[in-house]
Amino acid sequence: MKITIAMDSFKGSLSSIEAGKAVETGIRRVYPQADVNVCPLADGGEGTAYALTTGMGGDLISLKATGPLGNPVSCSYGIIWESRTAIIEMSAAAGITLVPEAERNPMNTTTYGVGEMISDAIGRGCRKFIVGIGGSATNDGGIGMLQALGYGLLTKEGKQVPFGAKGLSVLKQITDDKVIPHLAECSFKIACDVTNTLCGDQGCSAVYGPQKGADSPMIIQMDRWLADYAALAKEKYQKADLKQAGTGAAGGLGFAFLTFTNAVLEPGIKIVLYETCLSKYIMDSDLVITGEGRLDGQTVMGKAPIGVARLAKEYGKPVIAFCGCATKDAVLCNEAGIDAFFPILREVVTPDEALNAENAAANMSDTAEQAFRLIRALSSDINDFGKYLQTRS
Repeated sequence: MKITIAMDSFKGSLSSIEAGKAVETGIRRVYPQADVNVCPLADGGEGTAYALTTGMGGDLISLKATGPLGNPVSCSYGIIWESRTAIIEMSAAAGITLVPEAERNPMNTTTYGVGEMISDAIGRGCRKFIVGIGGSATNDGGIGMLQALGYGLLTKEGKQVPFGAKGLSVLKQITDDKVIPHLAECSFKIACDVTNTLCGDQGCSAVYGPQKGADSPMIIQMDRWLADYAALAKEKYQKADLKQAGTGAAGGLGFAFLTFTNAVLEPGIKIVLYETCLSKYIMDSDLVITGEGRLDGQTVMGKAPIGVARLAKEYGKPVIAFCGCATKDAVLCNEAGIDAFFPILREVVTPDEALNAENAAANMSDTAEQAFRLIRALSSDINDFGKYLQTRS
């Protein structure tokens, strides 16, 4: 039997590859000779850079960059050298988790460090970029990133505007004569799972501003400043469109990518499935295994395991999933392509015990073992059982 395993990370516990390897361990206790492929999986959010980089044989690059509050932070991104592809999470340099709750204020937080990571990757020869833009602490319309890439976001006096959304309030001119030369050669796939526009009731300021520390007066100001910024950009860059879906992602970073770079916004799981060539493994498999830390009703709204399940169903493959826990509405996953799922917790434990990596891996392996013992009990020939599963899916 050929088995493809593509597990999302179990946050705070196991990486994508670690979870997949733990499943493989359980399978091989029952079927030592099984043909198993463990593939990296993520949905564009936290852990995407690590999962793709390690799973695709790349290297993690560490650097110091400007954090959301303007102070230096240690961060990393991945490079797949063969394709000269950089894999970046904006949250590594501008994420909300980098800002203490008492200091959260989008008037001050910047995306400058994101531009520094991109610049560093360009300097190392990268010309293709995969960028996850979830979890931002910012609402600066991406002007910080643009400044780091060499754009002039200037006041009426011709000086660079200050960091944060407040910089938009004094923005009067945009120049590009000092942009990093190789930026024009670069293409960007932006992992974006939101459809918010830049401004308005569904814009980034109104919808996401409060969780970043904005109060009502600030939201009104930032929304107006972003609209002025978009109008100014439109005078020089015809691609500027503040009404395009996704321009409000990451506090307007989506708008900056679409307007000032060669970028497309796509669902994170779509990008990951394509870049990892997962379909190549699935089409030749008898069984597909996926999962994540928590299966619930939100899983069916485009999360990684459902992306895997839907791809598998395109090839008529059966799918089972393993998860840390499952809510009652996780049954919706059955309707969305996961034929059966199995929570791995085997006894009542504390959250810390459940999240312990060693415990989680052991629970994953033990649960996978029992699932495959059931498969063996139903068929003496694993290959025959694989064919049976396909006829039933």
